[in-house]
Amino acid sequence: MIEKIFPLDKNYILRQAQSVLEEEMIDRMVFELKRSYTFLYNPLRLMEPTYARILDTLEFPRDRVRMIYRQLCGVYRYKHGDNQLEFLFDGRTHFEKFQEDWSAALVKYVQDLGQYEPYVKTMLRMTVLYDTESRAEWSENHCKAFINQFFEVRVVKRQGELRLKLG
Repeated sequence: MIEKIFPLDKNYILRQAQSVLEEEMIDRMVFELKRSYTFLYNPLRLMEPTYARILDTLEFPRDRVRMIYRQLCGVYRYKHGDNQLEFLFDGRTHFEKFQEDWSAALVKYVQDLGQYEPYVKTMLRMTVLYDTESRAEWSENHCKAFINQFFEVRVVKRQGELRLKLG
């Protein structure tokens, strides 16, 4: 990670906390995705072949989900990214607090997104229903676009940098 000016800037600590939690939170995203699928498409939990495959699949290419995770990290930093640290009186470090806050926010994000069919379908194609790389790439692009629209952010690329802006 590149630290440009202030190593104790809130955004650097937050980014480190998000990075440390990446693998654990990717697993949580997939768990919530399976719950969302059940809620939207199979509320009676009938064991049909697709549902069984979704529940039983534990191994899948994680790179696509990692990109979605990092996009959600960026959205969170953008929406909660003031760089002022607050005083903590409960004995926790800022790193621990940011890990806790980020974990709760990510779960809320994916639960909110999981109420929408486009998100659930594209995430399933990238993860537990993965079949081809081209379909996974298409799904990733559509999922990113849906997330940007959902959170009302635009990604603008200027001089090699990606910036988020309110839509």
